[in-house]
Amino acid sequence: MALVCGLLPLIASVVQADDVPAPRLEGAGIFILGEVHDNPTHHATQAKIVADLKPQAIVFEMLEPDVALRVTTENRTNAAELEALLDWNESGWPDFSMYHPIFTAAPEAAIFGAAVPRDDVRRAVSEGASAVFGGAASLFGLDQALPEDEHTQRVDLQREAHCNALPEDLLPGMVEAQRLRDAALARAAVAAYAHAQAVSDEPKVVVIAGNGHAREDWGVPALLRTYYANNAEAPNHYAVGQFEDTIPEDAPYSNSVSAPAPEREDPCLAFAK
Repeated sequence: MALVCGLLPLIASVVQADDVPAPRLEGAGIFILGEVHDNPTHHATQAKIVADLKPQAIVFEMLEPDVALRVTTENRTNAAELEALLDWNESGWPDFSMYHPIFTAAPEAAIFGAAVPRDDVRRAVSEGASAVFGGAASLFGLDQALPEDEHTQRVDLQREAHCNALPEDLLPGMVEAQRLRDAALARAAVAAYAHAQAVSDEPKVVVIAGNGHAREDWGVPALLRTYYANNAEAPNHYAVGQFEDTIPEDAPYSNSVSAPAPEREDPCLAFAK
């Protein structure tokens, strides 16, 4: 699946919370919008992009598929009621007030969930992503071992993400858990795009997920390329990474934006307890 050419550029500079870019993205069918989960400016950016695109479907990493079915056009306007309906406080995700504007930015959009149940994530750590994903694993490349250099890089990232606090023998399993989540998001994006095709001549889907899932090289975009490899009508995709303060030169995204980091505790303190 080729990347989209000729899109109007995103604003790839440091932005303030009250000056969120609202880029126009044209020509793609599936848009993967990354985030740092607790950064409110990232969510405001996502909401503005969704309002601009007017997608027919939105996929949320934060919602399990059956929970996502609870969202309707009528019940998404009241933040408190929707938060309770989704059992958000039990989910472990950051404050719902940051996510709610995304739901209302495209009020007619169908909502799809891609969260993987905790028990399945644990199984992926010990058994591998392919075993947990089931019969469709090959459609998203889960039946194939990762190239050695990619596997090494991903293990290194898991080590860093967990503050060098995890046992070394657990890290490959954490990579498998990430692969499972990527595949669940890609599968939901495929289903959401089929819905969008059924209701519109200009189908568009937005995927809301962490930056790691939005990576072009091995995240959801890569799995979509695998799934649609031999499909002449495959949708183009566009992946946005959202960073804090600076943007790496080699950021593996179609484009990237940046915003100030919010005040937060050192996440590594949790591993020191």
